[in-house]
Amino acid sequence: MNTSDTTPDASDTSAAILPGEHLHALRSALHGPVILPGDPEWDDARRAWQLLVDQHPVAVVVPADVDDVVATVLAARKLGLRVAPQSTGHAAGTVDSLADTILLRTSALDTVEIRPATASARVGAGVSLGAVADAAAQHGLAVVAGMAPSVGAVGFALGGGLGWLARSHGLAANSILALEAVDAHGRVLRIDETHHTDLFWAARGGVAPVVVTAIEIRLYPIAEVHAGALMWPLERAADVAHAWREWTADIPDSVTSLARVLRYPAIPEIPEFLRGRSVVAVEAAVQADAATADALVAPLRALTPEIDTIHPMSPAELGAVHGDPPQPAPARGKAILLSEISAASVDAFMDAALAPSSAPLLSIELRHLGGALRAGSGTGGAVSTIDGEGLVFAVGIVPVPEAHEPVRAAALEVVHRLRPHAAPRLVRNFAERPVAASDLYDEPTLARLRDIAAAWDPDRVIHVGHPLG
Repeated sequence: MNTSDTTPDASDTSAAILPGEHLHALRSALHGPVILPGDPEWDDARRAWQLLVDQHPVAVVVPADVDDVVATVLAARKLGLRVAPQSTGHAAGTVDSLADTILLRTSALDTVEIRPATASARVGAGVSLGAVADAAAQHGLAVVAGMAPSVGAVGFALGGGLGWLARSHGLAANSILALEAVDAHGRVLRIDETHHTDLFWAARGGVAPVVVTAIEIRLYPIAEVHAGALMWPLERAADVAHAWREWTADIPDSVTSLARVLRYPAIPEIPEFLRGRSVVAVEAAVQADAATADALVAPLRALTPEIDTIHPMSPAELGAVHGDPPQPAPARGKAILLSEISAASVDAFMDAALAPSSAPLLSIELRHLGGALRAGSGTGGAVSTIDGEGLVFAVGIVPVPEAHEPVRAAALEVVHRLRPHAAPRLVRNFAERPVAASDLYDEPTLARLRDIAAAWDPDRVIHVGHPLG
């Protein structure tokens, strides 16, 4: 690609040409659309999956290919703008501001190539986890995916990636084999264990001072799991939570599970048998044959759940177990990492989940970590393990503006009550608003990440969430 022929020249600042005029000219250089304020598509183009985030970039570019990404980065440099890559916008709230920023929506980079011979896949930056899981399942393979199939596969993996195969296969970042990217100078790169190894290390911790256009990831030969939920009336919550805690102490790493309190709103979208109810639930995914899975789940079934949906399924069906909304939603959540799942920490979790102050929240969950997430299990990225045994995430829906403050305060109160049991760091993908870099990385890791970011993007052209400061 000859960028001098296709990229508008903004070097002559004496001409006093407004950036908007250069962005209009950028349209002729790209195969994909450039959408500007005032265009009929503007509101749809800038809208994130996280509907509470009101994004106001200077323009939205939807690149059709890598050449479009190159042209956009070069144009942004000349105009003194930044470029913010975004797939679905689930993590849109982690970017502090889009002022003087082109929002680069990667949705059109949506190809998935499954490579059965090497048990791997090439995944475009606009592909959802659900699409990767579906494609892999056709070959008897599974991807290390999260619990919401609508999340972008690339952003999920770069941010660590914690899901149903976590205790057996670790973070999704550990399954990244290579990245294809465009750097802040418009250069197209392949990043892997032998090419730009500093970037490869940094990207597997969520800090990639480049625009990632595709990743190559490892897949796993898992054709079937036994998964689903067990539910009891809310008054059983404490007994169930402690029974689950005792159960997790002995289960193998092939089992990933969580306990949660759910308060379902009385709306038509909720199944009638749950509408308006509050319940305690245990969700689990078991990699085992039917007899072994039944034996593993038996202690929980002995508690006589009112609802039992655990059954054999393809790994591609795991996305439905957690019940995340399939459409964009206005939600607010907050998380805290626990150093251990103990009787005391579960008591604190129950106190927080059952407190009247938690009434505005839809879900308060405690995920069992450990296994392949523990220190020493990773593959050498900036973040390859999680230094904690449990993750609490509290979230509520904000259907009207008046509901935002009660939900925010309720989620904050849950975290406050659990502070005495907190681990030192946060989990990047569960921090929905910008947090201090020291909350995500230890000091040596942070220092190295800052050096890499400064070397590759000293002008901070690439704008991503959770800035390093």
